[in-house]
Amino acid sequence: MEQSLAQGDRRLVGLPVLLLGGFVTVFDLFVVNVAAPVIQQQFAASFAGVGLIIAGYELAFGVLLIAGGRLGDRFGRQRMFSLGMLGFTLTSALCGMATSLSMLIVARFLQGAAAALLFPQIYALMRVLYNPHQRRRAFAWLGMTLGLAAIFGQIFGGFIIEADVFGSGWRMIFLINLPIGVLAIVAARRIPESRLEQALRLDGMGLLLAATGLLLLLVPLLEGPSRGWPWWVLPALACGIGMLWAFIRWERCLAQRSGDAVLDPALLRQGSFAPGVGVVLAIYSTASSFFLCFALLLQAGIGLTPFQAGSLFAPASAAFMLASFLAPGLVQRWGNGVLALGVAVYAAGMALLVVEVLSGATLVQPLWLLPGLVILGFGQALSMTPLLNLVLGLAKEHQAGMAAGVISTVQQVGGALGIAASGAFFVPLLAGGAGAERYGQAFAGAMVYNLLAMAVAFGLLRWIIQKQRKLALQ
Repeated sequence: MEQSLAQGDRRLVGLPVLLLGGFVTVFDLFVVNVAAPVIQQQFAASFAGVGLIIAGYELAFGVLLIAGGRLGDRFGRQRMFSLGMLGFTLTSALCGMATSLSMLIVARFLQGAAAALLFPQIYALMRVLYNPHQRRRAFAWLGMTLGLAAIFGQIFGGFIIEADVFGSGWRMIFLINLPIGVLAIVAARRIPESRLEQALRLDGMGLLLAATGLLLLLVPLLEGPSRGWPWWVLPALACGIGMLWAFIRWERCLAQRSGDAVLDPALLRQGSFAPGVGVVLAIYSTASSFFLCFALLLQAGIGLTPFQAGSLFAPASAAFMLASFLAPGLVQRWGNGVLALGVAVYAAGMALLVVEVLSGATLVQPLWLLPGLVILGFGQALSMTPLLNLVLGLAKEHQAGMAAGVISTVQQVGGALGIAASGAFFVPLLAGGAGAERYGQAFAGAMVYNLLAMAVAFGLLRWIIQKQRKLALQ
């Protein structure tokens, strides 16, 4: 039975604290993109190194999200929120004090794990602490906050780096979390506690198999291109696939015995849910890879400062916010075909950027990249904003919670794997040179993966939509 304080009419208790928690986790996901070229230069890091700084956070965040939710259900959401924020604050300090690339990568993995403990409690607490009317308001505020966090991660992050506060440089993007974390931990004491009396157990074996399998896929794909594809890459990939197969087998047995499985494989056999997961994986795999490769092009290639590079995203961010506002109404009026249109617009914007970069003129005048960025931002939001609602609707109602957990995990894991996949195109094309033209070619090569991923997403979306239309006619 749920222990809740949702009854009664009262103000949105603790909402600013919950929004602050959501803001810092998403901010730290995006802010590293604009800092990546500076970090790469300081540590003389390869693409694989800076890729792991971003992908490591996403991988730990994604794999442990469901575990974080279950810990909150069992031991108290307010308590886990506070512990998660404490862990996030401490690991942010560790990131800011990192003296080597290896230390920073490990710290980012730990920061992602702390974010996975913190973030699920935000949704859970909003669900149980507020009545339906308050809940709609709270989630609207949360959506806006997460969108602003993504924007500020690019723009404000560049400003922080360039300001070089106390000579800290890029380190301040992490150290700024310390006073925020302390404030949130103190303020979180006002949030009422809630938990489930009979919460699901933590599937430790399943999480271990999934994390190990994904890591064995991620690292070889990142390290392979820069190391000339050494002999151990294929065995590592084979072991990773084997681990993920063992994960599926374990989850099937666990679902049949106790119902505590992280993923019931039967969920993937429900109608169009598996293709829907494929769409989420494909689309979200393009986001982090694009921002990383584009940031490297702008700063390491063209020579823009972090703030100039971050500011170039402002019009794209504005287009993203506009499309996010329009998307629900467009879907309600025209149906899910709007999502397929969004993917096409997203791909068109990215293709235009590739053409602009290869033409060479934009390498001299980066402002000419703005049309492609605006189209990309609009299409990205038009496809991403209604997507989760569509895919969750493909699962049966009694498995909605598990489906939501799977989709949230796939979003983050997709971002990590996308960085690894695009690196296989980016790194070889950058070999032997480091000028603007060479970075332009490397960026265009990396976007080949993104365009292929969006082609797959478009095809799967069209198949899902056509199947839904046939079912509606029966």
